[in-house]
Amino acid sequence: MARFLLGKVLVRELKGGLAVSRIVETEAYPVNDPAGHAFRGLTPRNRSLFLRAGHAYVYLCYGTSYLLNVSSEGPGTGAGVLLRALEPLAGIEHMRRTGKEIRLADLTRGPGRLAAALQVDRRHDGMDLFSRGPLWIGSDGAGVDSIGESIRIGLTKGAEARLRYFVAGNAYLSGTRRLNAKSA
Repeated sequence: MARFLLGKVLVRELKGGLAVSRIVETEAYPVNDPAGHAFRGLTPRNRSLFLRAGHAYVYLCYGTSYLLNVSSEGPGTGAGVLLRALEPLAGIEHMRRTGKEIRLADLTRGPGRLAAALQVDRRHDGMDLFSRGPLWIGSDGAGVDSIGESIRIGLTKGAEARLRYFVAGNAYLSGTRRLNAKSA
């Protein structure tokens, strides 16, 4: 699922219009991954990870930023994919709602920033992202030429796992240059 999502388009309906971005970086949290929120089993907080593939799992990280994940397995099996970075395509003025001058390259670079730009929060948790709605994932037919992979970012458990995937050479990636080399 983490590789499948690369190049797909994330659409968010906002007041005044649509914000459209291409998914350019993901991190996988497969079944039995000690770094995954589903590792210890089903809880009220992580229930969306146990829905069939394609549902949003949104949680507040460190009390400051919401993060958007996509459930990646069948019903009852907990696993997901974190959306780490997007390439803004349309509706950029809606993503810059704060009025702060933010470089375009930084607007959706990183999981907290992308959720903030798209105004994603717990209200979106459990939403079917593969059906049109206020937040959904689709395709515009564009392909991905080259997929890079690296270790995941900011973890202590399972840190060595090469489960971070990205569109190689994309200017909107969140990792360091070393991590964004095709096979870091």
